[in-house]
Amino acid sequence: MIRALLRVVLVLIIVAAVAAFFFGYRFADRGSSGASEDVRGTSGAQVDVGSARDAGAKVGEKVAEGANQIQCGAADAALTAKIKSMMALDDTIEARNIDVDTMNGVVTLSGFVRDAQGRDRALQLARETDGVMSVVDRLTIR
Repeated sequence: MIRALLRVVLVLIIVAAVAAFFFGYRFADRGSSGASEDVRGTSGAQVDVGSARDAGAKVGEKVAEGANQIQCGAADAALTAKIKSMMALDDTIEARNIDVDTMNGVVTLSGFVRDAQGRDRALQLARETDGVMSVVDRLTIR
C-alpha cells in the first residue's frame, strides 16, 4: 500500500515538472507573431520548429496518459481505504487478517476469517461500497 502511494507521489511530481516545463515555454512565446522565423538552438544550429512541435505533442500525450493512470490508481486506493475502514469498524470481522486489493474497481479479498458469517459480512461490506464493480472472494475460513 505504501509502495503504491510512493509511486503515485513520484509520478505526480514528474507530471508536475513536465507540465511546468511546457507551460513555461507556452507562456514565454506569447509575444511572437506565430510566423515561421529563423530559429536557432543554443549551439547555433537551425531548429526545425515543426518537428519540435511534434515531439512536444508526443510528450504531452504521454503525460496525459500518465495522469490518467494516476487518477485510476487514486480511485482504486480510495476504494481500498473505504472498505478497510468499514471492516475495521465492524465488530464481527477481524480486519487485520483480511487483505483488500483493488484494480479498476474489482476488489479482491484475501486472508483469513473465523467463520462463514465473517466471510459473508466482509463480502457484503465490499459489495455495498460505492464504486466497486465486482468482488473476488479468496478468503479462507480458519
